[in-house]
Amino acid sequence: FPVYAISSPVSLHIVAYVGAFSALVAAMIACTQTDIKRVLAYSTMSQIGYMMFALGVSGYGNEAGLGYTASMFHLFTHAFFKSLLFLCAGAIIHFIHSNDMRDMGGLRKLMPLTHIAFLIGCLAIAGIPPFSGFFSKEEILLAAYNSNMFVYIIALFTAALTAFYMFRLYFSIFWNKQAALPHGDHHGEGSFSMNLPLVILAVLAVVTGFVPFGQFVSSDGSPLAAHFNLMFSIAPVGLALLAILIAANLYKKENNKPAKMASAFGGLYNAAVRKFYIDELYLFITKKVLFNLVGRPAAWFDKHIVDGFVNGTANVTATTSHMIKSVQSGKVQSYAIYFFGGVIALAALFIYYWN
Repeated sequence: FPVYAISSPVSLHIVAYVGAFSALVAAMIACTQTDIKRVLAYSTMSQIGYMMFALGVSGYGNEAGLGYTASMFHLFTHAFFKSLLFLCAGAIIHFIHSNDMRDMGGLRKLMPLTHIAFLIGCLAIAGIPPFSGFFSKEEILLAAYNSNMFVYIIALFTAALTAFYMFRLYFSIFWNKQAALPHGDHHGEGSFSMNLPLVILAVLAVVTGFVPFGQFVSSDGSPLAAHFNLMFSIAPVGLALLAILIAANLYKKENNKPAKMASAFGGLYNAAVRKFYIDELYLFITKKVLFNLVGRPAAWFDKHIVDGFVNGTANVTATTSHMIKSVQSGKVQSYAIYFFGGVIALAALFIYYWN
């Protein structure tokens, strides 16, 4: 960060816009996925985008470095509530034997501890006070608001999407419909070794937002006071609550509203389901462009030119060796002939130059 901060401002602007774009696109993809680990994975990508654009809108030193501190603060709080969510997902998959949230529903009564832990993680990542994500996300939004209004608007919309897709996941897993267990003789919610980390991380997801993070981490090493403005928090918290209500309306009970909404968004929804064809783009670039236009010519050059030169050198050496190996035959008579022949040649040369 110091290298970017002391260089051209353009470099940090690029970081800010790439981070904001990444956060938004990953959040849109997460809204359409049905594999619970994939939803959380794209959520992580989105939150990393948050951290990156916070760095991009930050200055260096004092209040100007709020974005830097906010980014590191969100990295800190995100570690707890996202690991909590992933561990909950593991417990759910272990219980239901499926990654697909369409195979789930009504698990709140069967998995009460996981239910509460997952709800805490969702509230934290959605930025609902007093959970940890609220404090770090508010710092990021304030830094963006003070530096780049366009990035702030993207961040605000992305925050609402975050609340929506996380509670879409929450209601689909723990509400929505009656639980359908894969077999009758089913194991319990989880062992002590599985549940204890959930409890620890759930507590940390609640309390870590109250850590005076700016006193320990800042862009220039000087303590930075925490920022809390009730009026500023109305918009992000209000949008997050609205997104949660929309998710509850769509997914708390089984209905055809999600299908209608997906149909209404048409091409945008289909593109998001396909992850905006990023995988296809990667495959096209690698298989069609790099492999065919770079890899194949490079392989031909390596096989025919590089290997050909090395093999040719070896063949020349072998042929020359075959031709001259008779010089060392082990026969004394041959050596004597070579010796006297050399003497005669030297004598003739000496006589020639002597005359």
